[in-house]
Amino acid sequence: MNYFYLDIDKVMPSQLYISKEKLKNVIKYIRNNGVNNIEPIPVKQIDNIIFYTDGHTRAFALWKMGFKKIKVVWETEELDWELYLICINWCKNEKISNISHLKIISHNQYKKWWIKRCKDLCKQLYSSRNMC
Repeated sequence: MNYFYLDIDKVMPSQLYISKEKLKNVIKYIRNNGVNNIEPIPVKQIDNIIFYTDGHTRAFALWKMGFKKIKVVWETEELDWELYLICINWCKNEKISNISHLKIISHNQYKKWWIKRCKDLCKQLYSSRNMC
């Protein structure tokens, strides 16, 4: 895997929230296993925006632990980039431009506020594309 390092505050999130419980578990994992044992965080660049495609909780944990650079890898999966661009716009509308801006909420809130919102967006996009 060809990973490289980026400044943690230069990568745009593509989600609005972090689950408090997931964050607690990730920080515990990093403390017990070391930062070198976490997978690189996948990122994608579209136009001039480099954003996380996954690993927001890992990135937030590293930021909270004082890291300035994170190990990343270019996303190789063909994901739904329109969906990601909509999520990035949600972040911009909420003034979220780097990982430190994400709001920590309970896991139940995370499921209601974020997971449901994403599922609803998927349904809307697939319906408009006549994919349902």
